[in-house]
Amino acid sequence: MTIKIHKEGYNILAGLAVFLVVVNLSVFWFFPNALMIVGIVSMVLFLLVLQFFRNPNREITLTDDNIVYAPADGKIVTVEEVVEVEYFNAKRLQVSIFMSPVNVHVNRNPVSGTVNYFRYHPGKYLVAWHPKSSTENERTTTVITNGEEEIMLRQIAGFMAKRIVNYLDVGEKVEQGTDMGFIKFGSRMDIFLPLDAKLEIKIGQKVKGNKTIIARI
Repeated sequence: MTIKIHKEGYNILAGLAVFLVVVNLSVFWFFPNALMIVGIVSMVLFLLVLQFFRNPNREITLTDDNIVYAPADGKIVTVEEVVEVEYFNAKRLQVSIFMSPVNVHVNRNPVSGTVNYFRYHPGKYLVAWHPKSSTENERTTTVITNGEEEIMLRQIAGFMAKRIVNYLDVGEKVEQGTDMGFIKFGSRMDIFLPLDAKLEIKIGQKVKGNKTIIARI
């Protein structure tokens, strides 16, 4: 599996590298005896941030308009029937994926189709597993139709995440498995499915974007 760095990390990594070089040069000049410790800490910090922006190359082996793939890596923390009030105003099956800082944070289109709805909501930064984070945190809401059914995706910022990136526009045609966005430093993804969707995941299960099948519709 080929792993590359996502474009959202380029500026952050470059800025961090410059900062760490300046810090280490300053330590070398003023506190040379501490250079080894500071150098090790700097390397560990850079590697931690580097792994956060990794972007594994995951090709979908089975494309199917009726399959909903995981749009993100993480752990299933919610599977329940809810009343969705922003777009559907009806009952839907909600599946929530919690992404810890060590997970891949690339968000991918779980189905192919057309973007029917998109909205960005500024908000709070409650911990991503908090029940109110889905409606009170900074978030985006995207609805994609495969021609027969509509799937809603909600990117939710967590306590550490301060910026959500979404690449989609209303009317745009998207392909299953391609990038839809990115959330920086810990977050959550909610998926709202038709009530008759056949779920293939369970609470506590770890999932991978473009690999784990969430449901069949």
